Order: sequence, then structure tokens, then C-alpha cells
Amino acid sequence: MSDFEKRNEWEKDQPEEKQETIGGDDFSEKQAVEQAVSNNDVQTAEEDMYVSQETAQTIFPAIEKEQVRLDKEEIDEIKETEQSVASSFEEGRGERAQMNSQKGNTKAKGFLSLLAAGVVGSALTFFTIPHTDLYNDSYDKLEKQVAELTDKLENNQSGAITANTTSNTSTSDGTVVIADMVESSSKAIVGIENLQQQTNPFSQDSSDVESGSGSGIIFKKDNQYAYIVTNNHVIEGANTLEISLYNGDKTEAKLIGADALTDLAVVRIDAKYATNIINFGDSSTLRPGDQVWAIGNPLGLKLSRTVTQGIVSAVERSITVNTSAGDWEFNVIQTDAAINPGNSGGALINSSGEVIGINSLKIADSGVEGLGFAIPSNDLIPIVNEIIEKGKVERPYLGVGLASLEEVPRMYLQDLPNEVSAGVMITNIDSNSAAAEAGLKVQDVIVSIDGKKIANSTDLRKYLYSEVKIGDKVELEIYRDGKSQKVELTLKSNNTIN
Repeated sequence: MSDFEKRNEWEKDQPEEKQETIGGDDFSEKQAVEQAVSNNDVQTAEEDMYVSQETAQTIFPAIEKEQVRLDKEEIDEIKETEQSVASSFEEGRGERAQMNSQKGNTKAKGFLSLLAAGVVGSALTFFTIPHTDLYNDSYDKLEKQVAELTDKLENNQSGAITANTTSNTSTSDGTVVIADMVESSSKAIVGIENLQQQTNPFSQDSSDVESGSGSGIIFKKDNQYAYIVTNNHVIEGANTLEISLYNGDKTEAKLIGADALTDLAVVRIDAKYATNIINFGDSSTLRPGDQVWAIGNPLGLKLSRTVTQGIVSAVERSITVNTSAGDWEFNVIQTDAAINPGNSGGALINSSGEVIGINSLKIADSGVEGLGFAIPSNDLIPIVNEIIEKGKVERPYLGVGLASLEEVPRMYLQDLPNEVSAGVMITNIDSNSAAAEAGLKVQDVIVSIDGKKIANSTDLRKYLYSEVKIGDKVELEIYRDGKSQKVELTLKSNNTIN
């Protein structure tokens, strides 16, 4: 019989006694198991707590083999330990099951709470946002976007073509877009109606009747008045000037002054009518190819503030124009932006929204397109400032009427030497002028001034208005009765321009 069998036989004959102590190694094993259970270790405890009582009892046969010679008390202690460990495992299994049950209940309760909160929050958002001032705009925009997307979807399904509703308020590099610039500039463009007095031949009653219309630019404003620049031919001969503002308001304007030779005029209105002004730019910086926009009222106020786009075709063009003060050689900007009757006095603006020219004329011959002209801003600013300050433009004044020799019939030039083919003939003389004081006479032919040859009346005016000033002395070479002579005179000032 083996030692193990002998031990079992011996244990049957022994009375059961309650153990008091456990040996050192046995006590360490029990502590390890109880510590794993109490700490609820994720890996060790889960494995140990579910070990069956039979599995737990297998731990100890090895110990029993090594402890064959233990006394009766030690053997009783071992058996009690076995029962205690098995009981601990059963208790741990029950606690684990209870913890899992509680954990499952907690998760279920948390899920239900979260779901309830979501439903309540959604209901509050749906019913309160449309009635909250803080979110009214966002709610309206959202409704609009939904409607647009719905329409677009329906149109796409039916094959219809729709326009993209993109916003033109900004660019990727932050520059101002053309539509914004034009919108701002257009508020300073006005319509001008030239009303002249006309008498009814049947009733003999007189009334103001529209004689023409054009455009103007509000360029200056103070506490009392707003100042408008336009072309002289727009306001010339007017009995009343009526101004139409961008918002539909109308008011009467007063003429401050005009200069027929440069075709410029300045009028003023009450400051309360002017909400916007527009600044002048530097026309000397223009180059052919620069983009420009013409804003005005072509063909009348029904097409007010029409915008046309083009480029600068050329700069410093010289165009001879017949004005009410005589022929004058204009220095102009050439552009292919469409300019039509009614655009006169309107703005030619650059990409910064600055006025770089006043649209004044175009060549309208048959078969001619894209030949419009504007007075450069650098040329008109001194004229405008002088008109505001003095009410007129003061220039040297000879006091004579002139006609180019090419315009004079040959019968009036019989005494003129054949070698004289260029110059101007005096057609009339102002009795209070410098010409009268110097002894000039009708039919005298002027061929030079201060030694500079004169080909026509434009050359003479250009020299007087560009090279000399009021109070200067000039020397004229003239032909009278076929003989050459020289006359010296001192230039005076008069608002009448020849």
C-alpha cells in the first residue's frame, strides 16, 4: 500500500477537529488567491473566480504528497483550508454575477437618459430657433438655401438650364470687384436736363421745355452745396437746369460758371441731395490697354447710369473741336467704351473707381465704331477749381474775331502777297480791347506772334492760352494793304473767349 493510501486510511479513523493555524507556504497561497479576488483584477480575478470547487481541490494533492508526515493537526488545517478556499470562490462568483447585473442595468439607464436628452434638445431647437431673434437670419437663410436646392433639383430633373447664384462681393486676393466699384461710383453720377424757355405761337404763353440732356459728376461737397462738373454743351443756353439723383430725387441746379473753350461747366445743388461723391484720379498714369468704364445717361434719363466697359485706346490725342467760343484743339483720352448722346459729362473711371476723364464726344460717322473721347482729369481739375473760385476762367484776351485764311474767299485777299498762305484774318474788333488800343483793324492778317508762325486761329489761341498770361506784352506780325508790319500790345482779361 502506498503512502498516500495509508494516509487516507489513517484519516478515516481520526475525529474531525477545528484547525487553528495554517503553515507558512499554505498561508501564502491563500493570500494570493484572496488578494486577486478582492482587487477584481481584470485578467487574474476573472479566471480565478470561476474555477470550480473540484478544480480548487486539485491544487492541494501535490501539497499533501509533500506533507505525508504531517501530524493530525496540520492535516485538519489543510482540509479546513480547502473548504475555505472553495467557499471563497463561490462567494466571488456570486459577487461577479451581481456586479455584471448592476453594470448592465447602469448602461441601460445611461442609454435611455442620453436618448431622452437628445429628443428633448431636438424638440427645443425645432420650436425655439425660428422664434429667437439671435437665429432669425440664419434660419431664413437656411430656408432659402433649402428652397434653392429644391428648385435646382427639380430643374435638373426636367433638363432646364439655370443660372448660378454666386456672390460677387469678394475675390480670392481681396481686391474690390467691379460690380461693387461701379455700384459705389454710380451713386455720384447724375442726370442733367437742359430746360429752355419756349413761347407757344398760338397762346403766346412761355414755358420751360427740355432742349437736351446729359450727365454730370458730384465731385465735391461742403456744408451747404454739392458741386457737379459736366460739359458746357450740356448746360449751354439753359433757362433752368434740373438734376436727377440716383435715388430718383430731382432738384434744380444753379450754374456757377462755364468755359466754352474747354467744354467744361460747374453747377451746384443743395448738399442734402448728395449722398456720395467721386474722386478724381491721375490721368497721366493711363496707358493704352488699361481697362476703363463709362457711366452716364445715354439717350436720356430712361437709361440712367448705364455702364459700358472698354480700354484706353490711346492717350494725348489731339482733336480739333468747333465750340461756341471757336475752334479748339482738345487733348483727349481715346477709348472704345461705348459713348452715346446723353453720356456727355459722365465719368470715365479706372479700376479703382476714380474719375480719370469726362466723356465729351465721339466720332459718329457711318461705319465708325469705338471712337470715343474724354477730357483727361489732369487737364480739367485746374479749370474746375478756377470756375469754383472765380466763376469763370480768365485767359489773355485780344478782343478780335478771327478767321483762318483757308476759310476766307480769295477776293478779300487780293493785296496779300502770294507767298503768304497761312495766317488768320481779323473779322471784328472789341472797341474796349487791347487790339483796339493797339490800332488793329478789320481785314488785317496776323501771320506770327512773338516770332512764332500762325497757321490758323487754333494756333493763335493755343499760344495765347498756353504760353503767355494776362498782363504780358506780345508782338504781332501783320499784313495790311499787302505790306508787313509789327504791332505790340499788352494782354488783358475778359470772360469772352475768342
